[in-house]
Amino acid sequence: MFKKIDHIAIAVKDIESAILFFKERYGLETTSQDTVGDTKAAFLPIGDTRLELVQAVTPEGVIAKHIEKKGEGIHHIAFEVEDVGSSLEKVKSDGVACIDKVPRKGAHDSMVAFLHPNSNYGILVELVQHHKKE
Repeated sequence: MFKKIDHIAIAVKDIESAILFFKERYGLETTSQDTVGDTKAAFLPIGDTRLELVQAVTPEGVIAKHIEKKGEGIHHIAFEVEDVGSSLEKVKSDGVACIDKVPRKGAHDSMVAFLHPNSNYGILVELVQHHKKE
């Protein structure tokens, strides 16, 4: 079902400071930024995967709540799948608790669905299906 690790998301309070940190310390360049819902994201490729820095746009956002509860750090691991809808149905039928009941729009015109940490050894998991380029 999983094609590869798509990205590892890191919740940050200040995305611009985090971008600068990863550039200065590790030489990582930001290739794109996107805002979806209440989350601003910046993507930094490392080989075939990426780091995704995520910052809350509003104080009520999921990232703001995560940072308030757990502090800055790893937020989720995303796995690329061929078809997020069928992958979501498969994990639901296997008894995995899902946050999203149906796929929704993600960054870069992707479709995503999140799986609850209670079903994944405490890890928030994102399923990602990228838009196929014609």
